[in-house]
Order: sequence, then C-alpha cells, then structure tokens
Amino acid sequence: MEMGTILNVVFIAFIVWFVLSRFLPTKGVKSITTEGLKTELGKQDKQYIDVRTPAEFKGNHIRGFKNIPLHQLSQKVNSLDQNKEVIVICQSGMRSQRAAKMLKKQGFKSITNVTGGMNTWR
Repeated sequence: MEMGTILNVVFIAFIVWFVLSRFLPTKGVKSITTEGLKTELGKQDKQYIDVRTPAEFKGNHIRGFKNIPLHQLSQKVNSLDQNKEVIVICQSGMRSQRAAKMLKKQGFKSITNVTGGMNTWR
C-alpha cells in the first residue's frame, strides 16, 4: 500500500472515532426520555442537575433541577453526592452527555442522561 493511501485510511479512521466518541452514549451512563423522567422526578435518592446556562435555566426549567452550567461543573462537582444517582439535562442532550462523561471520570457510579433535553419536555 502506498504511503498516501495509508495516511488517508488513518485519517478517516480518526474522523470516524472522533465523531462516534462525541455522539455515542458513555459506557455506564443510563439514558431516559423526558417521559421517563416524569416518573423519576421528586425522588429523594436522586440529584437533578441542569447544565444549561443561567439564562436558559431562568427562561424555562423543571422544578427540582439545580442549575450547574456545564462550564462550572468541574469546580462544583464536590457539591454533589457520589452515592446518589445524578440525572442530568440540558437543551438537547449533548451538553448533558458531556456532563455525564465528566461525572463518570470523577467517580460517580449512577448517572442518567435525559435524551432530547428540554427540547422534548412537555
């Protein structure tokens, strides 16, 4: 195989890996829909975190969710209980997926991402 072809294959493989790592669910993180969330709301053994900006949160949020913007989560992770399940939501499910991945790396065992986020909340 010629060097240019090998480089192209490696480059394409990297792009595929990069895209998949951004969009596939994190191993060990559960997913629920906003319909499924309705049955979980208000349970005392869970923590509800909204990782949107304060302005987004102020505009519309679900009662019981605490606003910790994604860019502040790493500094505020110590305010969360690692022994309680964390349910994370954002606008579409992308930022909350990143938050879930970060919490997993921080040692949290029970994390649930709300797929579709506030876009699908009715």
